[in-house]
Amino acid sequence: MTALIEIDDLFFDYHAHTPRRDASDEWTLRDIAFTMAAGSTVGIVGESGSGKSTLVRLLCGLLVPSKGQITFDGQSVKDWLSKDRREFHRRNQIVFQSPASSLDPRLRVRTSLSEPTKALEQRKPGSDELGAWLTDVGLSNEILSRYPHQLSGGQLQRIAVARALSVQPDVLYADEPTSALDVSVQAQVLNLLMGLKQRHGLTLVLVSHDLAVVARVCEQVIVLKDGQVVEAGTTAEVMSDPKTDYTRTLVEASRATSLIRT
Repeated sequence: MTALIEIDDLFFDYHAHTPRRDASDEWTLRDIAFTMAAGSTVGIVGESGSGKSTLVRLLCGLLVPSKGQITFDGQSVKDWLSKDRREFHRRNQIVFQSPASSLDPRLRVRTSLSEPTKALEQRKPGSDELGAWLTDVGLSNEILSRYPHQLSGGQLQRIAVARALSVQPDVLYADEPTSALDVSVQAQVLNLLMGLKQRHGLTLVLVSHDLAVVARVCEQVIVLKDGQVVEAGTTAEVMSDPKTDYTRTLVEASRATSLIRT
């Protein structure tokens, strides 16, 4: 498969624009390097504070690297953002951890669902399009007239996914998409993402603190600890033969979680 995303010698510090004290200061992310193939399903896993969400925001162009480079489809993200920001964001969409927080409570679903198309394609989607997007994620048209507070967590997450897919992206980033959901709903959302990935030919990047969730969906796993990649490989390799104590702990925890869920 062709490399779609390449990360080389990536460093990030939230205080990068202020004078650094010395070279030994801790970075939020440091020395990150890996490649994602087009059409792949990649899991980024690690405990809270490991840098997962920061890394995803860098990949989406929501943050700018302090050092190093991110390349998307053969061109640096920095160049994309300076020359064709709208097209880059159309092709790279993210679903955040809390769908309730990413949807304006004052707006009906119809309006929220239309926002990416208006902003990135500069047109207003028709009712047939809106209905098709909802059908794609297993929801009915009558939801269009509702407000976020009238919907369940699972419905809100499906709307967030539908909204991200409405502009036909190449890459869908799902940042802890199941952490705020009940266990039964978690499985439904994961199955939904797997089906959408196949139907739309997406590159899917799933972020989670739960290796069991990542192992269920992803072909490849990147393990982060304290802002560094400590292990990377196929899911089968990482699960069967973890190379670090940290990864081994995550694997053991994921097996325990799987037993509880069954």
